[in-house]
Amino acid sequence: MKQHPLVVALGTAIALTLSMGAQASQPDPNRVMIKFTPGAKGNVAAALRGVGAQIHHELDIADAFAATVPPQALDGLRRNPNIEFIEQDVARYPMGQVTPYGVPMVQAPTLVATGADGTGVKVCIIDSGIKADHEDFAGISMTGYASSGQSWNTDSCGHGTHVAGTIAAANNSLGVVGVSPGKVSLHIVKVFDGASCGWSYASSLIDAAQRCQAAGAKVINMSLGGGTSSTTERNGFDTLNAAGILSIAAAGNAGNTTMSYPASYTSVMSVAAVDASKALASFSQRNSQVEIAAPGVGVLSTYPISGGSLTVGTGSYMATAMDGSPATSASGNLVNGGRCTSVGAWAGLTVLCERGDISFSDKVLNAQAGGARGVAIYNNAAGGFSGTLNGVATTIPSVAISQEDGQFLVANRLGQNATVDARSLTNANGYEYLDGTSMATPHVAGVAAIVWSAKSTATNTEVRNALTSTAEDLGSAGRDTSFGFGLVRAFAAADALVNGSTNPPPPPATAPSSLTGSKTRSGKKYTYRLNWSGGAATIDIFRGNTKIRSAISNTGSYAETLNNVSSATYKVCNAGSTTDCSNSLSL
Repeated sequence: MKQHPLVVALGTAIALTLSMGAQASQPDPNRVMIKFTPGAKGNVAAALRGVGAQIHHELDIADAFAATVPPQALDGLRRNPNIEFIEQDVARYPMGQVTPYGVPMVQAPTLVATGADGTGVKVCIIDSGIKADHEDFAGISMTGYASSGQSWNTDSCGHGTHVAGTIAAANNSLGVVGVSPGKVSLHIVKVFDGASCGWSYASSLIDAAQRCQAAGAKVINMSLGGGTSSTTERNGFDTLNAAGILSIAAAGNAGNTTMSYPASYTSVMSVAAVDASKALASFSQRNSQVEIAAPGVGVLSTYPISGGSLTVGTGSYMATAMDGSPATSASGNLVNGGRCTSVGAWAGLTVLCERGDISFSDKVLNAQAGGARGVAIYNNAAGGFSGTLNGVATTIPSVAISQEDGQFLVANRLGQNATVDARSLTNANGYEYLDGTSMATPHVAGVAAIVWSAKSTATNTEVRNALTSTAEDLGSAGRDTSFGFGLVRAFAAADALVNGSTNPPPPPATAPSSLTGSKTRSGKKYTYRLNWSGGAATIDIFRGNTKIRSAISNTGSYAETLNNVSSATYKVCNAGSTTDCSNSLSL
């Protein structure tokens, strides 16, 4: 997948920083939420000041304060007739795991093509802020809030920027495309900060949510959570739900059956994660509150950190520095090293190695011993990956790239000057593959926005019911604890919302058919041209058993040029399917 210009980021873990208030290494055990009786706000505020409490938030949607209270004052406050209860202000953490096929999987392009693209809908993202000047956010209407001393339009850990890209990255020929490609408006509320995102409080989340409401958001995305419930937090989201706001949160990444909050409150949609094959992600939590599923494994999106790049000739390709690579840059003409299982004559060259047979470090050491200046290792399966040298010391830079890019370079770019760069850059127009229910959640939030734009008069309950009633059933029949109602589907949900149908409309239902083609030769180069009819809006192309193009627009034709490949067998399938395919064609 060639992009120009394009870099891929690799996040780095640095110091832990508290997102709201003073820096700390652990949540404050003396920070609580105090629910006051109706009309008693002023009296309770005075009582808190009287005992020396520090008030952090006024949580009007939950009739509560968040405050740090001296431990010796708690008993007296609990006996105050104006206070209904006091509970711990529990911690909330971002839910992303370091590691974008998901957009067509959730039918977003099909719905966007009808004009329901999210225009007029505001999505609020409660997270780590956003790199607002990222190239893929150009032209998007965006506002935000951060507490004193912070900036909502910066993002030091990348989590919020990645989430925002899945929802709204623009269709601008750069990087990635979001579910609503540059059309929704965004309101960003920053509750996490620091290089590793850190953590925040339930009260900060309630405060952020009421700021979303004040900004006019219809949808709130929360790719975050924690393992302890909070009555105040639940009350707040119940109030927002009654006010017509659709709140969506990550189910959690513990890979077990525990609950995570706020996702597990009934007024919030809980989102599980699936991979490109629609299988449940190993880390996705499974419980009775899981409501819907979306892609959350290997999701490519916007990122504010660049951790590797590969440039060949005038083209740039998505790359991630191998973990452990020297943070250097080197250039040399590109050569194909196969799987680099032995030392080759590669003095002064940049070597392409296919993944497989031996370790990444052994491939780099073989290239290094052969005199190579740099190494790019491409995947032996569809898509990109992140690799590690497992602590083995090497002296030349090495990066990982996708199978599609590697095969394209072998066929079309050998002999051209190639630069491998394994250095890390901050505040960059980067991109990254990440895993997590954090990555699944913005797929659902983005779908909710474009579905809502198909019928702006709909209620949040009607939109939510449209999403769940038309989800693709996965796992056990009906709702289950792993997938909820199933995989979210934008086009089907919009049809249900607009036309009152719970049956998904037939997608471009026929498989590609009548595959024909031709082959021409020029020296050692063979050009293969394919033509077919029918098929879905996006298709995959296979050469032999290998997927060489994934989820590309169906134009009814395709061509590629290969070096020293005199015969090849092709088929064309609807994106994501291995059964809705054309005939096989050998040329």
